[in-house]
Amino acid sequence: MKLLRWGEAGAERPGLVDENGMMHDLSGHIDDVTGAVLGSESLSKIGAIDATGLPEIPAGSRIGPCVGNIGKFLCIGLNYSDHAAETGAKLPEHPILFQKATSAVVGPNDQVSLPRQSKMADWEVELGVVIGSACKYATKDNALDFVAGYCIVNDVSEREFQKHLSGQWTKGKSCDTFGPTGPYLVTKDEVPNPQDLDMTCDISGVRRQTGNTVTMIFSVVEIIQHLSSLMTLHPGDVIATGTPPGVGLGIKPDPVFLKEGDVMELSITGLGSQRQEVVRDA
Repeated sequence: MKLLRWGEAGAERPGLVDENGMMHDLSGHIDDVTGAVLGSESLSKIGAIDATGLPEIPAGSRIGPCVGNIGKFLCIGLNYSDHAAETGAKLPEHPILFQKATSAVVGPNDQVSLPRQSKMADWEVELGVVIGSACKYATKDNALDFVAGYCIVNDVSEREFQKHLSGQWTKGKSCDTFGPTGPYLVTKDEVPNPQDLDMTCDISGVRRQTGNTVTMIFSVVEIIQHLSSLMTLHPGDVIATGTPPGVGLGIKPDPVFLKEGDVMELSITGLGSQRQEVVRDA
């Protein structure tokens, strides 16, 4: 099942996609796609709804972030062996954790706006994991039981802020609009193996990232095990699990960074695609 949110920013309504790819309004059944409806019982009830009887979402409607009221936006850094190699970084012994401010979250096709002082903005296609039920001390055998589904995340990053502003990576990850999420929350029954998903990212028509989740250093299961040993994961929390090679910072001999007018296009097998135009803050 593919769930989505649509409508003006701040006033999104819930929806779903039928087997023919048509989008339908779910407003008559749930208030929104948030942690409150992401448990297995709630998802089963939504999945039993006859989509053909639901109103169609008007063509051209804005698609919002696929999860509303995200509690924690947790991100894993340097989690692809081939990406670590391109940056010259040593493989981490444990998952590298940072957070992205939830105020950065926007829809999958919304504009990404560079801060006034931005010089080194970068792209990162990532597999997002959406938690469906409260999770603490998950094990290898049950970690995926706590997952509601998956989505695409563009972990847009300002490398100057991230590396040179004397602080945590969060500074370079949390700028307004730096968290396009969606278009869909694809429930886990449609993603039988999250460790075999192709990923791509094109910048202004040039393929920059080509990867597969098979090269993750820490799998989705291992990430959930690790994080849930440190804190409780709650329904509606989102985990961005790292990016494959091809980021602008890793391009040699001269890195390439985002500029006004660029267009980012991202895709992950079975999870849909995103498209963002790059603008700059006034």
